[in-house]
Amino acid sequence: MLKEIRNCVIVMIGAACIASGFNLFLVPNHLLSGGVSGLAMLTGYFTPFNINAMYLAYNVPLLIAGWFMLGKRFIGLSILSVVSVTLLMAVIPERMVTSDTLLSAAFGGVLVGFGSGISFRVGGSSGGFDIIGSIVTRFRDYPIGQIMVAMNGLVILAMGYLDGDWNLALASMISIYITGKVLDYVYINHVKVTLYIITDHTEAMLEQLLKLPRGVTLMKTQGAFSHKEKDMLMTVTTRYELIELKEIIKAADPSAFVNIVQTVGVMGSFRRQ
Repeated sequence: MLKEIRNCVIVMIGAACIASGFNLFLVPNHLLSGGVSGLAMLTGYFTPFNINAMYLAYNVPLLIAGWFMLGKRFIGLSILSVVSVTLLMAVIPERMVTSDTLLSAAFGGVLVGFGSGISFRVGGSSGGFDIIGSIVTRFRDYPIGQIMVAMNGLVILAMGYLDGDWNLALASMISIYITGKVLDYVYINHVKVTLYIITDHTEAMLEQLLKLPRGVTLMKTQGAFSHKEKDMLMTVTTRYELIELKEIIKAADPSAFVNIVQTVGVMGSFRRQ
C-alpha cells in the first residue's frame, strides 16, 4: 500500500515536471513536445482550442487501447499522469522563462524527458506515444526514447508545413531529441545485463533469486588453481532490476564472486516488463 502511494506521488512529480516544461519553456516559444502533447500544441497554436484540454482528449483513445494490451496497473498510473498534467497545465502560469529558442528547447526537453522517465520507472507512463512505445518494447528490445523520437518526425513535419517557420520546427526536433535521450537515461529497463554468480551457498542464493521473475541456470565449475568444485549461477535481468539483485546476492552470500556484463540482445523466453 505504501509503495503504491509512493509510486503515485512520483508520477505526480513527473507530471509537474512535464507541465512545467510545457508552460515555462515550450508553449510560450511556440515549440513542440513529442507525440500526443505535440499534436495538442499544434491544435492549440492554429485553432481556438485549449492545449491542455486537447492533450486530455487525444490521450483517451490510447489509454483505452493500452488498458487491454498493457495491463490495468500501468494504464492506471498513466491515467493519473495524464490527468495530473492536464490539471497542472491549467494551474501553472504560461510564462516565458527565456526568449532564446534553443535554451527553451533544451530545458523544456530535459523537464519533459525527466518527468516521463520517472513515471516509467515506477511502472506508468505520461500517456500518448509513450503507450505506443511501451507496446513495441513489450515485444522488441528497442530503447523507448528512440521509438518516440522516430514517431515524432511526422509531428515536426506537420508544424513546418502548417507554420512555415522551419526554425521553430527544427528547434522542436532538438527538444524532442533531448526528451528521448533524458528518458532513456532515467528509464533503463531496455538495457539487459547477464550475471555470473559463483557461490558456496547455492541453495540459499537460489531460494532468493527464484523469487524474482527471472530464470536462473545452474552450472558446475572448478577452480583452476584450487581444483575446488563450486556452483555458478547465470541469470539475465535489466539494469533497472540490478540494484535489487545485488542486494539479494549480498544477503545470501557476501563473499560470492559476481561478474556482470552488458547483454547485446536476448532471444527466446524473457519477461520484458
